[in-house]
Formats: sequence, C-alpha cells, structure tokens
Amino acid sequence: MMETQPLFADRREAGRALAEALGDLAGRDDVVVLALPRGGVAVAEEVARALGAPLDVAVVRKLGVPGSEELALGAIAFGDVTIFNHDVIAALDIPPGTIARVVARERGELGRRERLYRAGRPPLALAGSTVVLVDDGLATGATMLAAIAAVRVQRPARVVVAVPVAAAATCLSVGREADRIVCLQTPEPFNGVGAWYGNFSQLSDGDVRRLLKPRP
Repeated sequence: MMETQPLFADRREAGRALAEALGDLAGRDDVVVLALPRGGVAVAEEVARALGAPLDVAVVRKLGVPGSEELALGAIAFGDVTIFNHDVIAALDIPPGTIARVVARERGELGRRERLYRAGRPPLALAGSTVVLVDDGLATGATMLAAIAAVRVQRPARVVVAVPVAAAATCLSVGREADRIVCLQTPEPFNGVGAWYGNFSQLSDGDVRRLLKPRP
C-alpha cells in the first residue's frame, strides 16, 4: 500500500498557506477569525496575523458514541447550539438517556474550555462581521457544522469556512452551509486529518491560551 505523503509540515505552515488563499480579506476591519480548538488554533493564529484580524475561539465539542468515541452522534457549540447525526443515532439505536448524558458531559467540558481559553476576556462581537471559521482539517464536518450554526445565531454578514485539508464530500456538504468555503487540499482517499501533516502533535490547553493571547 502506498504511504501517504504529508501535504503540510505542520499546522503553522498550513495556516500560512491558508492565509494566502484568503488574501482578499486582508486589512479589512469587518473580519473576525474564529478558531476551533485545539488544533485549529495554531492554524488560525497564522491566518489572523496575516489578515490583520482579531482572533477568538469557537469552542465546539463532538458528541462521541459511547464506546466508539471517534464516531460522532452529533456536536455542540457555544451559545447552546446542538446538532445531531440522526443517521448514526438510528443505526446504533442509541437511547435518549444515553444521548442526554453525553450532551451534559460535553457541555460541561465546553464551558470549562471557554473560561480557560479566554482567560476572562469577553467573546468578540460577530454581528455584521465576516467571520472566518478555521480548523486544521475536516473529516466528518460535524464540529464545523455546529460552529456555523452557532455563529449564524449572532447574525454575521458572512460566514467563511477555511481549512487546509478536508475530505472532498465533507468540503461540499459543509460548503452548502457557509457563504464561502476554502479547502486547500481534498485528497482521496482521505485517511483522516493527521495523515496529511508531517507534525500533528496535539496542542495543550496552555498552548491554546498562549496562541489566543491578544497581540500587542
């Protein structure tokens, strides 16, 4: 079997490439960059720096199927937004009580991360803005769809999704919910987001706090 060749050395390189593709947004005072933590923050920090835009976090949590947590039964996002993958729920016959427990657990973690990552700073205002949602890649797209739904509640002018790499079908489906989508690479077969990075080491909460710290 042919070995997968990385498309990006690391998330920072991917962020710089993504910023080039978003160059038409540079220098505008209506642009806000929101990162999906944790991995998306390293990508988004490069994008925000290049565009001269403020950076904030869009905290989203996947709702993993108990015992098979990598499989998403849905996702939750800031602003009490919850979306479900009804096909997965029906196929696995997941009881409502089990779903409720997963949602409660992940909502607690979501709240903890929002408080930790912002370090007391209020969230950025999104009304009337062009919001650029950034992650390090899209596999199923569940968390990005939840983030889009949460952002829409705040009435932005436009929602732009920007990722370095994505499954082609996911890029299409997520693109239907955004006003614009930028997927730099859509390799097939996809093999997961991490397969396309030379260095895909996990970010810590401390890394996220450091990257989100406002620039002087």
